[in-house]
Amino acid sequence: MEKIKLTINNREIKVRSGATVLEAAQSADIYIPSLCYYPSLRPLPEVTPDMACQLCLAEVDGKVVLSCATKVSEGMVVKTETLIVKELRQRNLFAILRHHPPGSITGELKKTADYIGIKEPATYIPKKLPIQEDNPFFLRDHNLCILCERCVRVCDDIGRVGVIEFAFPCYRACPAGIDIPRYIRLITRGRPSAALAVIREKVPFPGVLGRVCVHPCEAACQRGLEVDDPLQIRMLKRFATDNDDGSWKKLSKRLPPSGKKVAVIGSGPAGLTAAYYLAKLGHRVTIFEILPKPGGMMLVGIPEYRLPREVLNSEIEEIRSIGVEIKLNTRVESSDSLFKQGYDAVFLGLGAHQGIRLGVEGEDLPGVIESTEFLRRGNLGERIEVGERVGVIGGGNVAIDAARMSLRFGAKKVTIFYRRTRTEMPASPEEINAALEERVEIVYLAAPTKVTGDNGDLKLECIRMKLGEPDASGRARPIPIEESEFTTGLDTLVVAIGQRPEVPTGLQVEVERGNLIKVD
Repeated sequence: MEKIKLTINNREIKVRSGATVLEAAQSADIYIPSLCYYPSLRPLPEVTPDMACQLCLAEVDGKVVLSCATKVSEGMVVKTETLIVKELRQRNLFAILRHHPPGSITGELKKTADYIGIKEPATYIPKKLPIQEDNPFFLRDHNLCILCERCVRVCDDIGRVGVIEFAFPCYRACPAGIDIPRYIRLITRGRPSAALAVIREKVPFPGVLGRVCVHPCEAACQRGLEVDDPLQIRMLKRFATDNDDGSWKKLSKRLPPSGKKVAVIGSGPAGLTAAYYLAKLGHRVTIFEILPKPGGMMLVGIPEYRLPREVLNSEIEEIRSIGVEIKLNTRVESSDSLFKQGYDAVFLGLGAHQGIRLGVEGEDLPGVIESTEFLRRGNLGERIEVGERVGVIGGGNVAIDAARMSLRFGAKKVTIFYRRTRTEMPASPEEINAALEERVEIVYLAAPTKVTGDNGDLKLECIRMKLGEPDASGRARPIPIEESEFTTGLDTLVVAIGQRPEVPTGLQVEVERGNLIKVD
């Protein structure tokens, strides 16, 4: 194997070609502190640049570099103990120790701290993370974590067991698995486009999520639980998108053509996301969409005042720009027909476009409409005549959207009827507040029992409810109160109690409760 000759601290050293400065120093028993380095692991600065411990600094040919990620070259001159290197190491170690409990510095961290030395003790900022005791073999105390990622990466990449998780509650709470701490750090460092690149590692809709995501990450945010208010994680996605300079595209990679073809049924968030990442893997992807425009429920289920169409369209165009074809006004009834056309795989992203019925007398009367149809027609540009009095049944975001859209169609009074209290409402608190600010009335603890009609005038009969023991959803079960019926006059009644997929039998897939496609 070819050997490279270099000088470290005035000592001439020979090391294999391709080695890093850190590995060269270790081969000569020259100590360079490093917490995130581990043999056989790719250097962390190459994986997550802003997460590296930043302690393995060295001066190479007059320039300060990370020794774990810098390859040796013939004649290289390395100095590991210059004044600037020592000062930078002290600063970076100080930042690490601020979040580490005093008196708990042991092992490699103590060796590193003793070697670098600290001019003054760091003021400890407690994380106040719960100790995980659900593992029979060890306790997991994230308060002792210094975020070097070494244990997680060894467990995942070398051990292949993946039983250790990161000490970020927000990270764990994100359904898409977006590296939230990383993109927030990049924003704080004035690099919104780099933050956008991090978000786009997992989702191609940062602008959409920045406006309409239900943000479970914020409920898990430790700052909100232990200090004051949670970080505005969702809005920071929007900030990154709105301040994008396009530089993330320079690092966006697409593999060579694979020769494989994939059909995607549905151009909603699932279908478009699958299509985007499949295309980046080199596959030819065609999306089949039954509607006249792409976007699925992002388009027809979310009103434009919440999700501007230029934001949605821009992100869909990014997906088209890497070669994804979208065929509109196309209904697919059979998966076999797609395989016969030469597709190697079919992805089903059908969405939940079928409203759930009330199951009460009179729900088929004129003037009663399912929320999915109501929002779809309205979001595709149709102005629906709703009259002056609109009632909405339900307590989720769809019910709120239907109520606020009714106001924009000219309704004078809009009333939401919900069978539990506001505490149990699944709608986002900010959406509920927005509806109340627009003078939408919400009648709690009321459930529909019958709808009657007379010359276009609807009468909604409801019964008062009280809350009992928790049901399967974990929420208190609503119980009817005898002889508490009341009637409300309406021009339009929108039913928003849930949606389910409509699955053509020709797709030959097994469905389970709620018409959900059964998967392994």
